[in-house]
Amino acid sequence: MTETERAADAIRRRIRTIPDFPKPGIQFRDITTLLLDAEGLRLAVEQMVASVEGPVDLVAGIEARGFVFAPAVALALGAGVLLVRKDGKLPGATIAEDYALEYGTDRITIHADACAPGARVLLVDDLIATGGTARAAVRLLRKAGATITQAAFVVDLPDLGGADALRGDGIAVHALVDYAGH
Repeated sequence: MTETERAADAIRRRIRTIPDFPKPGIQFRDITTLLLDAEGLRLAVEQMVASVEGPVDLVAGIEARGFVFAPAVALALGAGVLLVRKDGKLPGATIAEDYALEYGTDRITIHADACAPGARVLLVDDLIATGGTARAAVRLLRKAGATITQAAFVVDLPDLGGADALRGDGIAVHALVDYAGH
């Protein structure tokens, strides 16, 4: 077993599965148990950092759990942190991107001056499922002039297609662990 495989196994053991949450048939992958464990958190951050190719100017964390990982990854990479927020959460001038939900739409925003044109940005979040929010974040960051070619997640749910959709958008996707199903 490689060091990466050992780390993935250790991370997986620290993620709790809660059946039928938030509705019947869903297997909720709860990272709070990973966050409670200092060694698990350290491993997750180290593995995210190790997945990054080339220099990064900013690490963009998606609200809310992406905010947990973005600062730690950014510190290790010598980069700043850019917050991707839900609409209405940021003061001052913002730019926004709408995206589809199962029943309706939602919107994410960043400060209009958060990203200099050409900034090399890594997108970070806890989980990639259908990819709707992550793909909207990529569009938003590109609208701001960012160069974004990679994303890192703790968990991938590959059956839901989000990572493949991001790859179709030209993003190299790295996830520490994956789980079949929902």
